Amino acid sequence: MALPDTEEIRFDLQIIGSTIEPGSKVLDLGCGSGDLLVWLEKNKSVQCTGIEQDKVKAAHCIARGLSVLQGDLNEEVEDYPSCSFDYVILSQTLQQVFEPARLLHSLARIGRKVVVSFPNFSHYSSRLQLLVKGSAPKNDQLPYAWYDTPNIRVITLRDFRKFSRDVGYTIVKEIAINTNPANSEGHIVHFFTNIRATYGIYVIEKTE
Repeated sequence: MALPDTEEIRFDLQIIGSTIEPGSKVLDLGCGSGDLLVWLEKNKSVQCTGIEQDKVKAAHCIARGLSVLQGDLNEEVEDYPSCSFDYVILSQTLQQVFEPARLLHSLARIGRKVVVSFPNFSHYSSRLQLLVKGSAPKNDQLPYAWYDTPNIRVITLRDFRKFSRDVGYTIVKEIAINTNPANSEGHIVHFFTNIRATYGIYVIEKTE
């Protein structure tokens, strides 16, 4: 699957972009070099803001003409008034957050909807490594060894569904995808998602 007029952005970002309504106001947390923000501005006429902790990446975003703050996303989001955005995007970052429930509470306060994506730890390749090798899984989506990984937790699709219910969020949309090693191409997975998907993408909102 590919979106029309898609530039060279990761497949998971293509799918996230497809969930955003044209003309929306968007905050992208951990926006990296700004590829998704550029795509959204060009193809969806979205008013974009980003937060990126890495100084080099944040500077690159600014050089591209993007509105990006350099700082810790956990701290920066507290400065925004309630309902500042239509969408807040947290892409491949949740597994690195110390207090995910607290962060999502803040994101649901400042955004009408929250888009969350993460590597699926229950993909069959991870299960096979545990079964056959008896060691911590390492693959294209989780490329670090256990001792040098920035990920402080592992998440499965089933875990996130339960987490959302437990902390009071409604899942508006769930998209499971399977990607190639470079994450440049992929497809949507419809069956046995907890085993076959490399990434989960969720659009959630606070339950009334």
